Amino acid sequence: MNTLPIISIVFSLFLSSCGDLDPSPSKVKAKGIHASGKTTSKIFPAPVSFSNAKSSNGFLPVPASPEVIAGSAALPKDKHGMPTYSLADRHRYVRTTAYSHQENEPGAPWKKNAVGTILKYGKIRSAAADWSRYPVGTKLKIKGLPHTYIVDDYGSALVGTNTVDIYHPTLRSMNRWGTRKTEITVIQWGDWDRTLKILSGRKKYAHTRKMYYATKAKIDSGQAKKYASH
Repeated sequence: MNTLPIISIVFSLFLSSCGDLDPSPSKVKAKGIHASGKTTSKIFPAPVSFSNAKSSNGFLPVPASPEVIAGSAALPKDKHGMPTYSLADRHRYVRTTAYSHQENEPGAPWKKNAVGTILKYGKIRSAAADWSRYPVGTKLKIKGLPHTYIVDDYGSALVGTNTVDIYHPTLRSMNRWGTRKTEITVIQWGDWDRTLKILSGRKKYAHTRKMYYATKAKIDSGQAKKYASH
């Protein structure tokens, strides 16, 4: 009897079910739901100051400018003391952290992200965030770095915060990044409808349920539609 097909089926079922585990606290890379169609949001260029700023080592971001920091002082703050911006504000002062698949967290099978695809680390790089603040597919630039980061992941510790978690393929590079406050520019908002569709099937977990209702509120209020193309 050929047991290879059976082993293959069992292994596939294991991978598809790992994402439904509820590790707490950890970053969940649950099985994804792929929506058809492309986002129609406008792509904005990063400011000139980003083009002129270059990282001294090609890895770490350039420090945030005093003007950007000062400009965020009056905004509401999250639990980390970082500003909460409106969707109209694409140039931001944010707290960034780092994570890696090598952390081997429960519920995060291999290099899978929360939309079910493979985490990216090239010219386009994966990032995790609260999807009700940075919907799936949101693209951003970090000052001083040439890469484009795309939000295709989330984590329970990120929900309710403005933190952007940057993917790294190794623990060494993850630790080298650590926690940093820097400037980012959102160059394209992601797909709010796709975000809601993915989260609608994950409401049994507290963190994904919270993102679902916060996303729904932005869609229902018209905020999401207004800033999808402006």
